Amino acid sequence: METEAAELVLAGGHVIDPAGGVDGVADVALGGGRVIAVGPGLATGAAQVIDVSGHYVTPGLIDLHVHAFDGHRNSVLSLNPIINTFSSGVTTIVDAGTSGWKDFHEFKSRIIDHAKIRILAFVNIVGAGMYGPWEDDPAELRPGPAAAIAQEYADVVVGIKTAHYWIKRDFDAEHPPWLAVDSAVEAGELAGVPVMTDFFPWKEERRYSDLILHHLRPGDIHTHVFAQQFPIVDDQGKVRDHLWQARERGVIFDLGHGSASFWFQNAAPAVRDGFVPDSISTDLHTGNLNGPVIDLQTAMNKILNLGVPLADVIARVTVAPAREMHRPELGTLAPGAEADVAVFALDRGDFGYLDSGRVRLAGDRRLRCRLTLRAGEVVLNPDGLGRPTWQEQPESRAEVALLAQSGDAPAGSAVAP
Repeated sequence: METEAAELVLAGGHVIDPAGGVDGVADVALGGGRVIAVGPGLATGAAQVIDVSGHYVTPGLIDLHVHAFDGHRNSVLSLNPIINTFSSGVTTIVDAGTSGWKDFHEFKSRIIDHAKIRILAFVNIVGAGMYGPWEDDPAELRPGPAAAIAQEYADVVVGIKTAHYWIKRDFDAEHPPWLAVDSAVEAGELAGVPVMTDFFPWKEERRYSDLILHHLRPGDIHTHVFAQQFPIVDDQGKVRDHLWQARERGVIFDLGHGSASFWFQNAAPAVRDGFVPDSISTDLHTGNLNGPVIDLQTAMNKILNLGVPLADVIARVTVAPAREMHRPELGTLAPGAEADVAVFALDRGDFGYLDSGRVRLAGDRRLRCRLTLRAGEVVLNPDGLGRPTWQEQPESRAEVALLAQSGDAPAGSAVAP
């Protein structure tokens, strides 16, 4: 196979690329910020080769649910977009409705356009965005403007989001139970994009089964599927019929871990019964980055240690979210795809994982990211894979110091005082 153009080859790793049907030992050749090829014997002639044997090589991960509009009016929520992302093998994040149709312009110009990580977004049906009394204001729930923003910024907007509407209060003529959901779905229809719902079933007028069976369309997404408030499993630990029926009609179920939305009491029996979320995401924000969420690889490890095979876990953070967003060019190592790649060790040992109730799952496996590339550039390499030792450096510290004194030190050289 022709590899003369390869700038970098990741050699000898176990490649898992569900989109391409690859699950075995292979080399990954990269050049020009793109994937050149995946297969055997690609290292010959490459400008650089990193031996990743004994590791798993995957497409860069996609976190379908984060909050990354740092400096938004709800600044207590959003993070800088590279916090706990590259370090977890994530190269694409999707902001889940932090901004609405009134302030998406600011999010795009101030955050998205300047980020090294790829940022996509759901636009909130609420004009002022997430977290505030405006979420309950019917005047803010406007399908037309939300759809217009989705169409104007179609390069980065992947859907419409609804959340937090009129929770634990009696409905009235001004605040009917399905106003937010139905407004978001109308915007999704107008813009031709899916809807993501963060939903709280409250009273008989707003039942969970009605959401997934009658209000959401095929391709729409319910995030926080294993939250405590949802009737997921019955007294025998079996997944309830309405979930199977909704999945059959094409509704998507996303993990959306969050501070309060992932409970082993729902997740463990559901997974045991064969109901695994279609995608795994974090809902990463300032309130959970130090626990219980931490990052995407930690969420993946919880699902892995509940018994889901590794290849299926990888699919749910690569090809599955790409498909849910209608972005098939992402989450793959297909030749020509942008060179977003992650390399993981799979540690064996005695590990523990917490859910939103801070109860523990004992596990014996842990994925640990060792290398992340975004568009072919190494953006995470904490262990220095493929780097020379300090003894092998072409210039010693003394030589660099002499150059510094003469004003000829290479740019970026570090000289000890």
